[in-house]
Amino acid sequence: MSQSVLIIGASRGLGLGLAQAFAAQGWEVTATVRDPRRAEALQGAGQVAVETLDMTDDASVDALAARLEGRCFDVLFVNAGISAPQVDAVSETSRERVGELFFTNAVAPVRLAERLLPNVKPEGVLAFMSSIMGSLETGTGMGKPLYSASKAALNHLVRSFAKALPDGGPTILLMHPGWVRTDMGGDQAPLDVETSCRGMLQQVIQAAGQGGHRYLDYQGNALPW
Repeated sequence: MSQSVLIIGASRGLGLGLAQAFAAQGWEVTATVRDPRRAEALQGAGQVAVETLDMTDDASVDALAARLEGRCFDVLFVNAGISAPQVDAVSETSRERVGELFFTNAVAPVRLAERLLPNVKPEGVLAFMSSIMGSLETGTGMGKPLYSASKAALNHLVRSFAKALPDGGPTILLMHPGWVRTDMGGDQAPLDVETSCRGMLQQVIQAAGQGGHRYLDYQGNALPW
């Protein structure tokens, strides 16, 4: 029986790369996009079922949960997120932009995971796309302080979520993909999407059935919280 993965936020960049990597390994891939009109690249990735989801909209989450009722995945990978304006001081951006950033990057992923937890096999993996920039020990000073803070908040919320799970639940991963050449990472990044996503796929496979929660990079190196 083939394995299955649900990838949240897969129209481009790392999400698209993950869908392509899992599909290339023969997995059954279900991937979400906010706008199905922008799913051409995803639909060309192979045997990929495309679902519509705006992770920040409760009605959209409810609709997806209803469509997926009764289905169980080996992996749920929550990739969706947004970048932040490049500012040197937090006073340089609006409270509305900060609220959007933290809700999208930190709160919405955990709310979605809480809702879709019944759709993840107990021996499976629930992964979140984090960043080394969210590490309080090593992430400061890397630029984009608001984005870094949103990922630190995600790390904290996911750890709290993981600790509240009963024994025997899925393995929880917070993944740093590396500095990757995407719209968010920029052209100067040293790592290509394919290498990063192949690495994250391998970490997910190795984590299945282990339980607990951990913060790793795409090569499997443990990161300091």
